[in-house]
Amino acid sequence: MPYNPGNYEDPKLGLAAEMLRCGGTVRLRAWGASMLPSVWPGDLLTIQSAAHDEVVPGDIALVMRDNRFFVHRLVETRRDGDCFSWITRGDAMPQNDPPAAASELLGRVVGISRANRSCIPRRRVSLLQSALAKMLHHSDRLRALALRIHAAHQVLGIPATSSIRPSNL
Repeated sequence: MPYNPGNYEDPKLGLAAEMLRCGGTVRLRAWGASMLPSVWPGDLLTIQSAAHDEVVPGDIALVMRDNRFFVHRLVETRRDGDCFSWITRGDAMPQNDPPAAASELLGRVVGISRANRSCIPRRRVSLLQSALAKMLHHSDRLRALALRIHAAHQVLGIPATSSIRPSNL
């Protein structure tokens, strides 16, 4: 999808995309559960503009597709002649996303803030996080329970047991 500021239904998306395309940095609140347990709903993500050669497998990338933002982990970079595409997948998702074109890759997550703590996301997902992501994906009850506990912790201001370690995730 070629960049055109008039394409966006939500002007905030257009402004954020324009900021990133001009080399800036934006902060966005995460809402979905596809990146559990690395990114939780309510996390504040710092996203930095990045050229195609600066985003490497393992980075958490921001992709804009169908006038929506997706924050998923980069799994693979593909090159066909002069054309690049990126394959992303949410940590808690079973399948890869469709390939993202150069115009859809906006940047990478360089910071995550949760419960007054900040970190730099890791490029490698630990075995424990990977196992937890699979359990959260396959069990609607477990995912719903984890999200309820997380939401209660946020409302009450209680640090979650899976709180962010200051140096990384």
